[in-house]
Amino acid sequence: MQKEVIILAGGLGTRLRDVVPDVPKCIAPINNKPFLYYLIRYLESQGVNRFILSLGYKSENVISYIKKFHPGIDIVFVVENTPLGTGGAIKAALKKAKSDFILIVNGDTFFNINLDAFYKKATLDKYSFSIALISVEKNYRYGYVEINESNEIIRFCEKSETYNVLVNSGFYIINRKKINFDAYLDVFSLEKDYFESGSRNDKIYGVEFKNEFIDIGIPEDFYKAQSLFKQLKLDF
Repeated sequence: MQKEVIILAGGLGTRLRDVVPDVPKCIAPINNKPFLYYLIRYLESQGVNRFILSLGYKSENVISYIKKFHPGIDIVFVVENTPLGTGGAIKAALKKAKSDFILIVNGDTFFNINLDAFYKKATLDKYSFSIALISVEKNYRYGYVEINESNEIIRFCEKSETYNVLVNSGFYIINRKKINFDAYLDVFSLEKDYFESGSRNDKIYGVEFKNEFIDIGIPEDFYKAQSLFKQLKLDF
């Protein structure tokens, strides 16, 4: 099975500006290498062989990096002229996809999971979306979910200070045969307008992993990533 990924890397990265000014988050330096280097190498090590890179802010910097340091990979660029939101970015990128089941990840997030295990669960044909979940003792940054005994997500909750909850890691597998984004505008939020919407009828599956997770979106976690990647020896 071909493993195809959409990497969402169009954000402005405003919360990291004091640390890495004028650099898109996805190429912020981690131990002297762009974050995107580690993400691409990890995905390749897990069998991903086609990349769709969704870009916005300073897209030319990211494209230049890819062409220089990853010249051999099968990659397509989708550039937002104006911000489309997470849902709009996925909708646009899906037009370039070839597979029925497509991995979606954020360009500033790393989750050290076994993708074969994720695909095995996610390719059950009755689900439109599958989400890799992580248990968090104290949560204040992320929306969290509630699941039933079949691991179907029954409720998406807004981010708030909560304890011992399952949070959305931002690693998804989408089933193109079940999903229909045509009903949504070209600009929309995946989280607010799709996941949390009361009008959504699609079944969404949650798969919990206990692996290392890092989101470099704020300075504190950007610095944590430096030591975590050394600890994990993530040089592929």
